[in-house]
Amino acid sequence: MRFMIMVKANADTEAGKMPEEQLIAAMATYHEELAKAGVLLDASGLQPTAKGWRIRYENGRRTVVDGPFAETKELLAGYTLIQVRSREEAMEWARRFPAPFGEHADGEIEVRQLFGLEDFEPGPATERIRKLDSTNH
Repeated sequence: MRFMIMVKANADTEAGKMPEEQLIAAMATYHEELAKAGVLLDASGLQPTAKGWRIRYENGRRTVVDGPFAETKELLAGYTLIQVRSREEAMEWARRFPAPFGEHADGEIEVRQLFGLEDFEPGPATERIRKLDSTNH
């Protein structure tokens, strides 16, 4: 089972402010523990939305919308992707996630399970994705 731990953005992350050394050290320790346990798939911080864009799909058309995006509570500042045996194990790891902006600052992470191919009905399209997935791992 794969889970994504998402760090919600705040005004500082959207301004491009880099985290304090103490927080970087706590994140490094946490990710080292995940790696040692063999559950870490990927992890990274995200650049502010001012450096990004969205693609809006409307009435069969695609429109590019450049950042920044105003509503920081809906934005992500980073993520950690893990693969574990159960929802409970994912919960244990998420509870150990360092406070994303320091122990005494408000912050929030969100954890979501990723779909696996087994979650979809078998069919030609699913089989095509399975073949792609097997060549990428």
